[in-house]
Amino acid sequence: MQGCLNPVWPCALTGAVTALSGFSGIAVVIHGSSGCYFYPATLLHNNLYSTFLVEQEVIFGSGERLVELVQDLSRTYKKVAVVNSCVPSILGEDIRDLLSEFEIIFVDTPGFTGDFESGYLGAVKDLPVSVNEGTDRVNIEGINLIDPFACGNQREAERLLHLMGIPVGTVFCHDSYDSLARTADCSITVNPDLPTGYGGQTGSLLGLPSIRKTVLALADQYPRAEVTKVEHELLDVNERITKAADKYLRRFDPPTVAIFSTCSYSEFAAATLRQYLDADIVFCGSRNTPRATWMHPGNVTSLAVIAAAIREHAPDLVLGSSFERSVAGDAAFVGFTPPIRGEFRLSSTPLAGSEGELSFMEKVLNACMDHQQRKSS
Repeated sequence: MQGCLNPVWPCALTGAVTALSGFSGIAVVIHGSSGCYFYPATLLHNNLYSTFLVEQEVIFGSGERLVELVQDLSRTYKKVAVVNSCVPSILGEDIRDLLSEFEIIFVDTPGFTGDFESGYLGAVKDLPVSVNEGTDRVNIEGINLIDPFACGNQREAERLLHLMGIPVGTVFCHDSYDSLARTADCSITVNPDLPTGYGGQTGSLLGLPSIRKTVLALADQYPRAEVTKVEHELLDVNERITKAADKYLRRFDPPTVAIFSTCSYSEFAAATLRQYLDADIVFCGSRNTPRATWMHPGNVTSLAVIAAAIREHAPDLVLGSSFERSVAGDAAFVGFTPPIRGEFRLSSTPLAGSEGELSFMEKVLNACMDHQQRKSS
């Protein structure tokens, strides 16, 4: 068991709730206190339910309240999912026995069991998924609804598959409960940190090089797939970004950059900024557990560490969340990872796909330009 030691990144319970609540038709019940409910509720803005445990129920048991809630929700939803929180998990209540008369999804991912990704993937494994062999559809993976790019990433992935003439299978995790019965045996992802394990993983849409590889892999697997339009689009996107970046570099030096995000997003940002702006990545703080190949050896788990890193390296540009913005000082800032508060976000902006590449570089160039103009004024 590990402690809840990462206050800048959600716990396993929030990850599980995010995955489950992404499927319409599933009622998600958080078996815990009001705090365990309100934190994911404020991030997701979805209909969630909770037993809202208080001291008396911790002492004398909470089974009656949970059974009553599940019974009520079972009348209106296709499936009820119960997500266990820290207190009832520690108390050792046998939730499955309490709810034995109902066919529910039970996910035991209290916050102390890990971070957001472990809870998300644990919940996905408990979903009643049926993989259909030999279909011409392709699943989309890596959608999580606390990600500010989630809706944009989904739409961009769907758009690129449509350009290739490939139907969409199940979207993990933003689809209907019924879609779980028609999951395809092939998947692409917009966030490699969230692999479901359902169907063969064909590739990622995060970054132009990955998109090219994925498109070619899909063309090999689906001979009728049309790749010409996507290939031409990728060439055009690369040319547009190169011209804009060269225009910036003719006036200003390459930026120094500090990145605070999850592994896959950080790798994408670092590679893209090096390619087009010859950026110097002075610091990279990982929200989740870094892979062995990643440049940063460990997690950044506190605002104090974040603030110290920004003070030490004094980057021109900071990519991160509202936590980083609060300590970024005069550096240029681009919102890159949740939470991003204090601003309106109405459009479905992607990070994945060719439109995601354009949007990311547009934000970076404008932020850096504004920073340089503020420095010279």
